[in-house]
Amino acid sequence: MIGGIPRGMAGALPESLHEAVLLVLQTGDADEKARAAAATAKAWTEGHLAAEYRPGDMPSRPARPARPELLSPAAMPRRTFKGERGRFALLHALAHIELNAIDLAFDIVGRFGQEMPRAFTDEWLKVGGEEAKHFLALQGRLAAMGGTYGDLPAHDGLWEASEKTAHDLTARLAVVPMVLEARGLDVTPKTVERLRGAGDHESAAVLEMIYEEEKGHVRAGTFWFAHQAATKGAEPAALFHDMVRTYFRGALKPPFNTDARHQAGLDAAFYEPLAGE
Repeated sequence: MIGGIPRGMAGALPESLHEAVLLVLQTGDADEKARAAAATAKAWTEGHLAAEYRPGDMPSRPARPARPELLSPAAMPRRTFKGERGRFALLHALAHIELNAIDLAFDIVGRFGQEMPRAFTDEWLKVGGEEAKHFLALQGRLAAMGGTYGDLPAHDGLWEASEKTAHDLTARLAVVPMVLEARGLDVTPKTVERLRGAGDHESAAVLEMIYEEEKGHVRAGTFWFAHQAATKGAEPAALFHDMVRTYFRGALKPPFNTDARHQAGLDAAFYEPLAGE
């Protein structure tokens, strides 16, 4: 292992940040992608990667494993908490979200990091490393249930947020961390309660860990969105409303976890005016 990244991981050892970001995005195997993401975040923190950005070389889509089958959101079967099979389907869906979140974190670095302060790269690589930890923890729970990620179909709607905002960092921050990840803060506590009620305390503990760290991911989004608003001379909440109405399809769904959102720096003035529109 050199620079925190194992030799042979999805190809040659990266020497620059750009190469390391591409390594993550171009690795199709889900477990290898997660391990590459965690190792890249560690290598950057330890100063082993040259700060090279080539946003023009960023891929439009990340590599994906052969499984799961990707369906349209409308074609996805309904999930249920009934029995271990239902809990497996839930955790599989969450693992799919976390795998996409790895790619989204590394894409935002490679695509927009050059134009931002170094702290932006520091923060989003940390987020990417944590998303990798989340995926591997969920993968561990799937294995404990006798399966693996890829055993069930998943939907391809998550990456649409990346494609629609590939040209605009402000829009990306509004839609991904401040809408999609903030939604996770709303629904996870009840999911944890249901898992505990079903006696699955191990899975509940994994989701509690994810919940606490996702607050930091939303906080990163709100911080850098405010930075963007300041550079544009715009009022942050009004700019957020404009970005969401332009790039996000549908209304924001209450009830909102106002305490967790507030801890993440996302005040009600941002999201309440968009509820039910």
